[in-house]
Amino acid sequence: MKTWQREPELLSALDRAVPEILNSQKDNGQFGSEPWISTDQNVLLALAAAWSLKDSTHYQNEKVLRAIERGGYALQDAQDETGKVIFRKKDHSTWGPIYMPWVYSRMVRAYYIVKDAMSNEAQERWNEALLLAYDGIARTALDRVHNIPTHHAMGLYYAGKIFARLDWQEQARDFLYRVIDAQDEAGWWAEHKGPVVAYNLVYAESLGVYYTMSGDEKVLEALTRAAHYHAACVYPDGSLLETIDGRNPHHDGVRLGNVGFAHTPAGRGFLAQQHALFTREGGAFDADYATHMLIYGADGELVETAAAQNEHTSRIGDEALVVRRRPWFYALSAFTVEIPPNRFGQDRQNFASIYHDDVGLIAGGGNTKLQPLWSSFTVGDTALLSHKAGDEEPDFKPREGLIHIPDSAELLDRTAGAAVQLKYGETPCRITLSPTSDRELTIALAVTAPTQQPVTAHLTLIAHLGQPLNSAVGHCEALGEEALDWPDPEWIEHAGWKLSIPHGARLYWPVRPHTPYRKDGTAMIEEARLVVVLPFGDVKEHVLGMSIV
Repeated sequence: MKTWQREPELLSALDRAVPEILNSQKDNGQFGSEPWISTDQNVLLALAAAWSLKDSTHYQNEKVLRAIERGGYALQDAQDETGKVIFRKKDHSTWGPIYMPWVYSRMVRAYYIVKDAMSNEAQERWNEALLLAYDGIARTALDRVHNIPTHHAMGLYYAGKIFARLDWQEQARDFLYRVIDAQDEAGWWAEHKGPVVAYNLVYAESLGVYYTMSGDEKVLEALTRAAHYHAACVYPDGSLLETIDGRNPHHDGVRLGNVGFAHTPAGRGFLAQQHALFTREGGAFDADYATHMLIYGADGELVETAAAQNEHTSRIGDEALVVRRRPWFYALSAFTVEIPPNRFGQDRQNFASIYHDDVGLIAGGGNTKLQPLWSSFTVGDTALLSHKAGDEEPDFKPREGLIHIPDSAELLDRTAGAAVQLKYGETPCRITLSPTSDRELTIALAVTAPTQQPVTAHLTLIAHLGQPLNSAVGHCEALGEEALDWPDPEWIEHAGWKLSIPHGARLYWPVRPHTPYRKDGTAMIEEARLVVVLPFGDVKEHVLGMSIV
């Protein structure tokens, strides 16, 4: 069986980072650039790791230890009377006082490592700061199963160990058991009533760090389920699968794992793939990531991800199907929820994605809000739902006269290909994906019962800015800000693929999403999609042919 061992580049990355971290520290103990934000002190854990690891070039370095002490003073100076610190971002925006989970968990874990070597004064000040913070966290912050309270609970367990507070240890353990009980059997934790792939990593990391300290086998079972889920939901290029994500659209780039993956064979398979892709592309591990892997990770046997295999089918409960038929990788989602009323929970509207090893992600790209042209199907008038530029408090509710998300969805077992059946009100629709060779795949979009409603299918395609776009009716030398509206294009060719399109379709660019991370929702051109719009009338099925050129 194959194995994974933590790469020597991890320690090298940590050692290289320490001088820069030390040089960034000001006399008041604050690290980083201006404006100072509390999470600039996250580096306390990295410094503690470098100081404690015998193979590090900074092992038991007095300068490093003193820098750690002063770094804790800076956090104490930033605390209010309840132990909270201001949540400030580098753009100078502030979000009020909070118990910042990421910095407090690193502070308490750094203290666990170096406490006995600190001066008496430093121990007294760190004790005061951490007791104040974790008293508040214990009383107020573990109120619901969510990724941030989960991280708090992990930190509280360490605080309980340091200060011999059995009540904190039990409270943390009981909360983490609640987190485990809330995990879906398929390995994910719900946010906005469904999986959020990236945020799921926070749960895995918190449980992985806790497991390193506790050895709790119940946690290992949860980490195993999470690892199998993530091993299915990652593309061959290392980017995360967006098709089942209720929060984030697709983002390019290798997404590294965390220590929650290092304790199971499936998780180590994920890490082995992601680390290899990351370093091959010239990536350098940051100090925080290297620290976590070195202190809380583990080596051992691995099971390859779905993407690393030639053929593999991953069924995620009854809600998703991920298929690897090298060089194709494609996914269908059957996750449906009511439209979330806030900006961060996306409308589950886009149910298929297609990837090819030679060109990357081709179709799909994820979900959004206020943009029905990103919906796999719509019933009614798509002009009824849109985002007005500059509106910071839009109405996300559905519009009468338009259905752009299905009420239900079901994966179908079909010999002809992977399929999902979607029901929009009384109108049933279906997507079928069928590879026919290493370089060709068929996409069938169908209305599967008679209807008098105006039904339209939309195929969202990933745009590559600066590259040409060709069709039978038009040519664009370099895709950019210029809007395109091509009726009946017959075929389009872009970024290494060519798509044959039935008569009566239309191609639009750019079709922008609503972006929750900007207050006015405005999306950049890089976030837009090419969209093929295919109305149904007398025709009940549109068949499109994807080929790699």
